[in-house]
Amino acid sequence: MRAIFAAALLIPMGACMAEEPKKHTDPMPGRAETASCGADGLQHLVGLPESALAAMTFPAGTRFLKPGMAVTMDFSPTRLNIAIDDNGLIRAVECG
Repeated sequence: MRAIFAAALLIPMGACMAEEPKKHTDPMPGRAETASCGADGLQHLVGLPESALAAMTFPAGTRFLKPGMAVTMDFSPTRLNIAIDDNGLIRAVECG
């Protein structure tokens, strides 16, 4: 009975403790920051077929990301990422 009473007193105390700041775990941080890599000027590509990219020139290091493709998780605010879905449509243009 004492153990139950002690546990009942400790549980509310946990709610008063300061929570550790959460670390950013987004696999593609900086999604909202599209100006540093030029993604803001390419948002018109979202929804178009991948073939729309053929006539365009992109900066060195641009990644064309397809489902299941292995990519590094390092974040580079100046790197352009163009995500293409299973249907061959451009689903996102982001920095990272």
